[in-house]
Parts: sequence; C-alpha cells; structure tokens
Amino acid sequence: MTTTDIARRVYDHTWKLDPIVRSLLDTDFYKLLMLQMIWSRYPDVRTTFSLINRTTSVRLAEEVDEAELRAQLDYARTVRLSKKETIWLAGNSFYGRKQIFMPEFLDWLSAFQLPEYELRKEEGQYQLDFHGSWAETSMWEIPALAIINELRSRAALRELGPFSLDVTYARAKARMWDKVERLKAFPEIRISDFGTRRRHSFLWQRWCVEALKEGIGEAFTGTSNVLLAMDTDLEALGTNAHELPMVMAALADTEKELRAAPYKVLQDWNTLYGGNLLIVLPDAFGTAAFLRDAPDWVADWTGFRPDSAPPIEGGERIIEWWKAHGRDPKEKLLIFSDGLDVDTILKTYRHFEGRVRMAFGWGTNLTNDFEDCAPLPNDRLKAISLVCKVSEANGRPAVKLSDNPNKATGDRQEIERYIKVFGGEERVKKPVLV
Repeated sequence: MTTTDIARRVYDHTWKLDPIVRSLLDTDFYKLLMLQMIWSRYPDVRTTFSLINRTTSVRLAEEVDEAELRAQLDYARTVRLSKKETIWLAGNSFYGRKQIFMPEFLDWLSAFQLPEYELRKEEGQYQLDFHGSWAETSMWEIPALAIINELRSRAALRELGPFSLDVTYARAKARMWDKVERLKAFPEIRISDFGTRRRHSFLWQRWCVEALKEGIGEAFTGTSNVLLAMDTDLEALGTNAHELPMVMAALADTEKELRAAPYKVLQDWNTLYGGNLLIVLPDAFGTAAFLRDAPDWVADWTGFRPDSAPPIEGGERIIEWWKAHGRDPKEKLLIFSDGLDVDTILKTYRHFEGRVRMAFGWGTNLTNDFEDCAPLPNDRLKAISLVCKVSEANGRPAVKLSDNPNKATGDRQEIERYIKVFGGEERVKKPVLV
C-alpha cells in the first residue's frame, strides 16, 4: 500500500480535502457501546458535557481561531452514518460476538446528528458546552476534543513552509519508528491504539496505526477508533468510560444510592454485554473505595482498567484484591491506558510478566508526540491535557474524583461531599501531562 505524504497534504489543507471530523465512526468504540446502553436504558436523562483544559498555562482561545473552531463544529453537526458504515456495524463481529448492536439502535444511530453547542471565551480559554439528552451529548466528547487538538496543530504548522513541514514530519516518523523498534523486541506485549481524542491529526493517527500494524504485527491488537478499524481491517477495541458512574452518581437520591452507583453501572453493562467486554474501570471515585465496597461478583469479571493510578501500584492493588477474593490473577486481564510511553509500557510489562494477562492502550504519546520536531522552537506542537467531561445530569452536578486529585472534575463542594462518602485514601497527586 502507499502511504500519505502528510507534509504535502498539510501544506495543501482545504475544507473539501480534510475536514477534521469526516465520519461519526471517527470516535472511540466504547462510545458506541456505552451509547447503546444509554439509548436503551436511560433515554430521558439530560446531561451537559463541558470542555476542560487541564493545561491551564496554554490559553486555547489565543491559539485556536474561533471562526475556524465554529466552522469545524458546525460541519461535524452535518455528518451522518453512511449506508456502508451502518452495514459494517450491523454485520461485523466485535469481541467475538456477532450483531452486538441491536437493529433498533442502529436505526436510530443511522439518522443521528450531533446536537447544538454553546461556545464562548473566558479569560483566554474556550467554554464549550453541549446540552441535551445523554445519548446525544455523549457523542460530542471525542469529536470535540479531536477538532480542538487538530486545529491547534494546524495553527502551529501554518507558520512552516513546505521544507520545514517535511523535516517536522520526518522527525516525528523517525521518533515513532524508534518506539516501534523497541516494542518489536517484546513480541508477547499486546498494544492497541487509544489515541483519538488528543491526536495531532486524523492523518497522523492513521499513519501511526498503519506503522504499528506493519512494525509489530500480531502484537498490535487493534484500535479504539472505529473508522480506522473499519478502514484498516483491525479490531475495534474499548469497553466503558467514567461518564457512566459519574451520571449514575449524580442521579443518586441518597448516600446509599451514591455508594452503589459504580456497581449499578456494572449490572446495567452486564445486561447487554459479557465475556471480554466485562472490564471494570474502578477509579471514578477512587480505586480504594471501589475495591473496599465491591460485591464479590465483580471479581468474576474478565479484568480491570486501572486508569489514573500509577500502573504498577494500581495493578498490584488489583492483583491483591483478586487474591483476597480467591481468584487467580493469571486468569485475569489488566488493561493499562493512562499517559503511557514506551518506557512505562516496558517497565510495567516486565514487572507483571507471568503474573497476569496484560494489554496496553497507547494514547497521546502515540498519536501526538511532536515536541521539538519542528526546525524552529514551537511549544504549540506539545500535547496538552484536554478533556470533555459530563458536568451535569438532570440538572445535578457530576463529579469525578480519580486516583489522582489533579484529575478531579466537578463543583468543589460536590467533590468534598463525594470524598466524605467514598473516602480519600490512596489518592495521590501527580502531574497531569496528557
């Protein structure tokens, strides 16, 4: 196959050639899995999703042009599933299961378009909010993040001429291939692409996916990006995310219901999915609290994705919990996905090798590692920590505590209330880089 000349394509960017969101499938697979559950079980819940720039030193509204941002957001609202995409979702196998999506859900999704948005500037940052039904607003998270990150990249690259662009992408490709060579030495490692939301660009993510597919072969297990999975004949990977327990907790009327919210999510999930899709995300309100109160049946699930604790410490904590519940960790799966680079992947793999099954969801450091690649200094090519989180559910504030307090989101008073309910043990502050 031939690869895209990305530098030339970037230099010739036009709307017709490269809109940032070109398909509703240009999203993470777990969005579609969660969406089916939300659509079928919680059609009347109203939510707000809000943009949060955790890299506060970067003033996004001064780096990304508002007119360009509105144009890309408006264009994304016109995109609908194609007939080919709907047929692929209906007929493809995911996690070994045929027809994972209900026909009624696909009928609804085939007519779906992204809802309206609210955008304004506040002290050098963008306040971007999406209001509506949970099923509608949830679908904005990934495209909104991809749009802003790519617009920031495009603005930084606009200063470069064609030769400087060539050099920039040549250096980025060489850096990426060095990572591939290091991973190739460990053929038993299982790597997947989780890099959509903070990617440098769609074209670059596709290049990275194709490079991994050629470079590490069967060790590359797939991508969370549904469109790239379809186009490159890879597995679409992903299970669930923090928005589920965040919304369930916001809807809780009593402290007892609040404590039970993370497990209510798992029960709902198990009504639709099973097998390898039974992966626990334990850190929405702190992993220590989740493990302390978890019913025994949680230990029968396939595995855990420790997302905000350091991977080795988080993995050890879960392994000890499995042992305490009489389960053999060698039969379980740990999926690591928080801020991974090659050094972290290899260190974690060596630490747990032979003790538990592992998989690594590689995100920002895979698809947006351009720092110091340009011939001239350009801080705007350095990735930032940008998220889009549910901020309200049925008019109530939504909260995420996380194992890292620097990743907590929500109203300050509500955060304090949640800490009183769930406890604050084993939550350790560490820098949030991506």
